[in-house]
Amino acid sequence: MAGPGFGAIAGVDNYNVTSGNGLGGVTHIVEVGVGGGAISQAQLEGIVNGITTGASLVNSNAQSDAFTVAAIGPFTAGVTTAAKMALQGTGTPNTADAGEYFAAATVAIDVTFTD
Repeated sequence: MAGPGFGAIAGVDNYNVTSGNGLGGVTHIVEVGVGGGAISQAQLEGIVNGITTGASLVNSNAQSDAFTVAAIGPFTAGVTTAAKMALQGTGTPNTADAGEYFAAATVAIDVTFTD
């Protein structure tokens, strides 16, 4: 038997299935790597630090947009060559400059969810 949340109650449809984001204003799902080689734990931590602070290693006079890392995975240190991250924030991750967030780090946006 369906309860509240599973259809119309008193003629009012209480849910609406649409494309969107329940995680925050903007969420980017990105793939990060270090030039095709296996990512070490220290490299992953460096990438996360760069993404969360917006520090730019390539553009010395610029600051990249900073994000909150909501999820990482799958990742096995020394084995994984490309890990996925869910980034939340209002900016756009820098995908043009390899090494922007950490030495040799690459970032590619898979999908962006917005409200």
